[in-house]
Amino acid sequence: MKLRFSFPQLLLAAFLGIGALLGTTALRGLFSLEALMAQSRDSTAQAIELSTAAQSLSERSQAMERAARQSLVLGDPQLRQVFRDGTRQARDILQRLQDNELPTEMANRWRDQLRFIEQQLDGPVETALDRERDVARAFRELDRRSALIAQQVQSIIARRNEALQARFEKSRQMLTQQVVGAIVLAAIMAVGFGIWLARPFRRLERAIVDLGENRLVQPIDIPGPPDVQRVGQQLEWLRQRLTELDADKARFLRHISHELKTPLASMHEGVAVLGDGVAGPLNDSQAEVVSILRHNTTQLQQQIEALLRFNAAAFEARELRRQPTDLRQLVDEQVEDQRLRWQARQLTVSVHGRCPALPLDGPKIASALGNLLSNAIRFSPVGGRIDIALSHADGRVVLDIRDEGAGIAPEDRDRVFEPFYRGSRQPIDAPKGSGIGLSIVQEYIQAHGGRMTLQPSERGAHFRIELPHAA
Repeated sequence: MKLRFSFPQLLLAAFLGIGALLGTTALRGLFSLEALMAQSRDSTAQAIELSTAAQSLSERSQAMERAARQSLVLGDPQLRQVFRDGTRQARDILQRLQDNELPTEMANRWRDQLRFIEQQLDGPVETALDRERDVARAFRELDRRSALIAQQVQSIIARRNEALQARFEKSRQMLTQQVVGAIVLAAIMAVGFGIWLARPFRRLERAIVDLGENRLVQPIDIPGPPDVQRVGQQLEWLRQRLTELDADKARFLRHISHELKTPLASMHEGVAVLGDGVAGPLNDSQAEVVSILRHNTTQLQQQIEALLRFNAAAFEARELRRQPTDLRQLVDEQVEDQRLRWQARQLTVSVHGRCPALPLDGPKIASALGNLLSNAIRFSPVGGRIDIALSHADGRVVLDIRDEGAGIAPEDRDRVFEPFYRGSRQPIDAPKGSGIGLSIVQEYIQAHGGRMTLQPSERGAHFRIELPHAA
């Protein structure tokens, strides 16, 4: 599926999606909390209302008792009306309590007792005192029933509080599950979006590494957002240009090799024929000219071969085939391969230290180490010492190689890694070098993401190679 949105738009959509999920969860939690708070306020108001009603029922009972007994003794109609008003209010209070879960049986018993009291208020005057005593006993029973109603009201309030606490706990558990679920889902979405959005960039990174290491065969096609695809298309254009440049360079080197080496070889053979006297004997002056020609053609041929060798090495340095490699083993192999050379000069070569395996192109690093060791042997005095040390720290591996030769002149230190540059302190008893050995070493080391430096040294030369643990 072809994406129509750019990477920033997709990233914004991912953030908005995760934010919407967390925001929705937060709002749901807020609304749930508001609902619980409202229920709590209502429950508190109802509890206060029920407690007040139960207390008011007891107070009404006392006022009704005074009015009833006084009306019996005094026969006052106004007191009788006060009693009737009190009973009406008491019945209203009782009905409210019954509407709020007061058991009907308990309410009916209270009403039956009140009706008995009302019946005792009617009768002849002669029995008023006896009926007054019965009313007093009836009100004691009514007070007892009011107390039972008050206890029942407290039980109702306690049950409602327990139910409210249970709803609180259930809502808390649900809210906790929603929050945890939202966090987990947001984390999954973040990781999923991150992996999905980072995939094109990992492909871009691999494509750039391939270009840097001159792996130009595989076309670059980066799927993803349009802006990422445009970067991939630009890298593909760069790959094609590099492929063309490499092809041009290869053709140029082949052309140089053919156009220069072939006539130079003919000149060298012609000078050799003259020197051998095939064309006739030479006088001293002619022999001297032939000797000069022979030396110059030989030197020119060596320089052309060195140029081709350096260009080939620079080209090959970008084509790395990395494998986990034991650097100490490579050093030991180079020391063993050049044993005859350093033993012929009566040198002592010591290697110490180890390091973890590195992702290296073994043959190229071996070539670099061979060049360094060859230089050290060439510049070391007879009976001298060459010391090679391996160490690792701070995410890098360090290889130090020291010799006891003449060292590098101060004026040569800044140019020692330049191609074809030969320092002023050349060994007298060794053939003249081409000046490309250290340049080739530096090409290979830099291609691996490392660096090569010339370290200060009181005696001889001290070269240091630093390579990252992982490239």
